[in-house]
Amino acid sequence: LVEFRGRQWVVMPSDDQDIAVLRPFTGGEHDVCGVYLPLEKHKLRSTSLRLPGETDLGDFESARLLRDAARLLLRNGAAPFRCMGHLNFRPRPYQLVPLLMALRLDPVRLLIADDVGVGKTIEAGLIARELLDRGETKRLVVVCPPYLCDQWQRELSQKFAIDAKIIRTNTLARLERDLPRQDLSVFQYYPYTVVSIDFIKSHKRRDAFLLHAPELVIVDEAHCAARPAGQAVSQQQRHELVHELAGKKDRHLILVTATPHSGIEESFFSLLGFLKPEFEQYNLDEIDRSQRAKLARHFVQRQRGDIKRWLGTTTSFPQRDAYEVSFHLSAEYKQFFHDVYRFARGLVVGKNAETNARQRVRYWAALALLRCVMSSPAAAKAALLARIERLSEKVDADPDYSSEIYDPTDVEASADVVPAHVINESEMSMTEAEKRKLREFTKRAEGLKGEHDIKITKAEELVREFLQSGFRPIVFCRFIATADYVAEELRKRLQGDFKNLHVLAVTGSDSEEEREMRIEELWKSKQRVLVATDCLSEGINLQEHFDAVIHYDLPWNPNRLE
Repeated sequence: LVEFRGRQWVVMPSDDQDIAVLRPFTGGEHDVCGVYLPLEKHKLRSTSLRLPGETDLGDFESARLLRDAARLLLRNGAAPFRCMGHLNFRPRPYQLVPLLMALRLDPVRLLIADDVGVGKTIEAGLIARELLDRGETKRLVVVCPPYLCDQWQRELSQKFAIDAKIIRTNTLARLERDLPRQDLSVFQYYPYTVVSIDFIKSHKRRDAFLLHAPELVIVDEAHCAARPAGQAVSQQQRHELVHELAGKKDRHLILVTATPHSGIEESFFSLLGFLKPEFEQYNLDEIDRSQRAKLARHFVQRQRGDIKRWLGTTTSFPQRDAYEVSFHLSAEYKQFFHDVYRFARGLVVGKNAETNARQRVRYWAALALLRCVMSSPAAAKAALLARIERLSEKVDADPDYSSEIYDPTDVEASADVVPAHVINESEMSMTEAEKRKLREFTKRAEGLKGEHDIKITKAEELVREFLQSGFRPIVFCRFIATADYVAEELRKRLQGDFKNLHVLAVTGSDSEEEREMRIEELWKSKQRVLVATDCLSEGINLQEHFDAVIHYDLPWNPNRLE
């Protein structure tokens, strides 16, 4: 607030250091004017509002008029946070903490690692809106996995009045046609963008993006850009991209993730290194007080219990009632598993003459086959039947299939197709007897569907109980084949008792647009069951329309459940 020519004014952001842009304290946006500082600077005086006293008491109508004026005008630029005038919601007090932390940093380098459901998107958006309204940045990009692009665009538009364009493979041509000149880049022309990290991670597009990258960058699901512990080429490209973005010291960088630490310290510290290179050299076992204080200025992580009651405000998070349900394999299924287990063990043991790379491929193949067998008869059959076109070139000297077996959290979503190519890699050195055994297993897997599959029977009982209690369940499966099989079995077994029941399977075989359309159609049914793979674990808000979850296949990494 300043006083100038007998009036009080709000200082607005200015692109010219010689021009002060002022809005009358009691005026609107149309009353904004500029002051040429070299001539008038000595006439500007800082001012403040005095506290009201007893002599200022008025009647009810005057008080209501003052309240309405404050709500409609004063918060737009005169409040401590300028962003409040552009918000379409009321943030919770705890969601302002990252904003307060960010305003103490120049440039802003912040890792927001709050728990799932706390509102990390809101917290990052508040910082972005505030920096834009203060004039500290004019351009913004959100770098995120492709399945989150649409959600980020909606959140920015509906909650923060930021009209962002999505840049990815299916939008690039249209955006380029709308450019006023051919020599412009989409990364240069559009001030607010949401960009798929997998679209720009390759060298072909990365250089153009880095050349015109904005002053403010938000990286969602930042753990996907941590330095990979293995040889994951895709994640290595993501890490290199964010590393180069962070290399510009005056760039604002906000990292967002609910799982900053996957259990691999090297990957965790590579995230911290994006904030400040010195953080990557810290040792958590020997960290001193000064190092802890430095890190605390750039890192915020809170669980739901930490903020359930915050500054007199209570937030009602859903109460999770989690439990496990066990089942026994049928005699036929148990014998099938033991036979496959012995076969898989034979793939690994007794092959000492092979190279380490070939033994490793056989190890992945054995694990992949066992995962499919324990998922469902359909997944077992799909894994054994599926064949990909063989390449004439020699197999990669040291392929890494661990991400398809162990469900790591440092990749954004587990692949929901059966890892048949892992098995196929090992088939190059299989004997004819081993290949005949695979074909025999295929026939036996088909015969296990239905009554011999106790797992699907137990799932049917759980879904029936949920529906009778008024719940709307989701059944998460690991593989597409399992999801389709579960959905088909549930329809056959339940629709006779629940006339209005709609059971739908949504998997990675559907495009993003198809997933959203099919789920919106499912929401119209009063009784509904959604069977889905990990492709729906993020990117679509399901909590408003579903209130029970069954994990049909427990992931080998328990962090996936969270």
